[in-house]
Amino acid sequence: MPTMISLPDTVYQDLISVSEELSDMAKKPISLSMTVYLLTSIYRAHLHNACARDVFRHKLAASDIMSPEEFEKAWDLTAPEQPRSEKP
Repeated sequence: MPTMISLPDTVYQDLISVSEELSDMAKKPISLSMTVYLLTSIYRAHLHNACARDVFRHKLAASDIMSPEEFEKAWDLTAPEQPRSEKP
């Protein structure tokens, strides 16, 4: 059964953009769920390389990562969607 997650607007919009790019590359529709699956597959394939995994691990450990609460406050910067006017 599918599980729902809540994403900040900026992350959601980025996911849509990546989905559109993948659809263009594949020349067929790629859903948001397929996009997440493909991105996690790419992530796992990349990190199977020991050198890439070590570099990523060091960069991640050295970065100033926000807490999940800070992330949700800071990264949801997209302005509320304005109602669209209907064109006759």
